[in-house]
Amino acid sequence: MDIDAYVADLGRRARRASRAMARAGTAAKNRALEATAAAIRAAAPELKAANARDLEAARAAGHDAAFVDRLALTDAVIAGMADGLAQIVALPDPVGEMSKLRYRPTGIQVGQMRVPLGVIGIVYESRPNVTIDAAGLCIKSGNATILRGGSEAIHSNRALAELIRRGLAEAGLPEDAVQLIAVTDRAAVGALITRPEYVDVIVPRGGKSLIERIAREAKVPTIKHLDGICHVYIDDAADPDKAIRIADNAKTQRYSPCNTMETLLVAEGIAGRILPPLGRIYADKGVELRGDTRSRELLAAAGIACREATEEDWRTEYLAPILAIRVVAGLDAAIEHIATYGSQHTDAIVTEHHGRAMRFLREVDSASVMINASTRFADGFEYGLGAEIGISTDKLHARGPVGLEGLTSLKYVVFGDGQVRG
Repeated sequence: MDIDAYVADLGRRARRASRAMARAGTAAKNRALEATAAAIRAAAPELKAANARDLEAARAAGHDAAFVDRLALTDAVIAGMADGLAQIVALPDPVGEMSKLRYRPTGIQVGQMRVPLGVIGIVYESRPNVTIDAAGLCIKSGNATILRGGSEAIHSNRALAELIRRGLAEAGLPEDAVQLIAVTDRAAVGALITRPEYVDVIVPRGGKSLIERIAREAKVPTIKHLDGICHVYIDDAADPDKAIRIADNAKTQRYSPCNTMETLLVAEGIAGRILPPLGRIYADKGVELRGDTRSRELLAAAGIACREATEEDWRTEYLAPILAIRVVAGLDAAIEHIATYGSQHTDAIVTEHHGRAMRFLREVDSASVMINASTRFADGFEYGLGAEIGISTDKLHARGPVGLEGLTSLKYVVFGDGQVRG
């Protein structure tokens, strides 16, 4: 197969479909989502049969149990996909929304209108439910999308994409608004991310190596984040109970998400009160601790094991029960550490001092900055976006969790009544 020609054909069809999606009404888009949700529920046996082929191939390839689990379309996952589409239906449609309307001295009225991005290419790995989540968000935001899932989920993704296309057709929308790259050749990714004439933006979802490749090779703008090196700073004006609860949750609620804390910073004025009880909590939960000299001294005095942290530990996204700990002089040192080692994803301060909290908000240059809350809240659903297509640490266009609004752009609109410029 000529991969370039194949992807170019998908791109041309997606571009045509994007124009129809941009003018589609909310009712039609919601009908497509509802029809797809109903089809998913009705086709559960067929979906599990297709998924079984992927699971068998994954086991034969020697993938571990965690990998196979991510790949599985269980009854709960299938129900969750349908429920997720219902949640997107309930979200307000951002397309066509006008804002900042104001009259100018000439009598014209100037404002902005929210519009779809056009064609969104989404490259992702493992979890086949991303096929439904991504397609649903693109449909509701009036975009066309080209999906490229991992080869390990090819049979599941083909079956899911067919259900989406049926839902679009039932609502009178173009089936080509959602297309799946149905080949496993890795060259298809390269073809997709280098065609700006057909694709307006790329959203990579997957491991660091995938995202680094796309960031390096893409000729199409990307919405992405590479690392989630998230920090919690416990100020010496923190409430100790609140600090311990937040630092525990930020690390141990789940280890694998990108918004999990990887480095704990503690002000030296409160470290003696915080680290021993918090260290015991981590030890009881099997978290390996890696600390600087002062944190190791405090933990050792409490009988808690802590390895010496290396320079690399401050730069590492563990995605595992491992935590780096550093005792810092105060707020300035915490901000400096985050600026040096952070990934601009999510960082939090725990303090009862309003002035320090506001300094942290202003000066920490991350996509999400929090006061007295766990970093685990950095999520589209928790932010009230309903759903997210990913998290962006870029500064242009979208930043933070990217929901429906992040899949749109703004254009200026002008209302006049015959005015001409003198």
